[in-house]
Amino acid sequence: MSYEPPIHWNDYEDIAMALYEKFGDDFNESKIYRIRFTELLDWVLSLPNFAGTREQANEGHLEQIQAAWVYEWRDNQD
Repeated sequence: MSYEPPIHWNDYEDIAMALYEKFGDDFNESKIYRIRFTELLDWVLSLPNFAGTREQANEGHLEQIQAAWVYEWRDNQD
């Protein structure tokens, strides 16, 4: 078993990859951008080895995560 280092709020790419692994193609670009921040926040907090807290979250983090998730989704569409 490999050791997974903890993920923090500013690890946008790591969070996006984990969300893509979790939801796959269930969420396309337009769906990702329509996710409510409250929902996105809960999903990020539930990721294994996520070390951030709800109190540390802000809108900027969530926007960056959405954008990174869209890029991750696009990368997997070839």
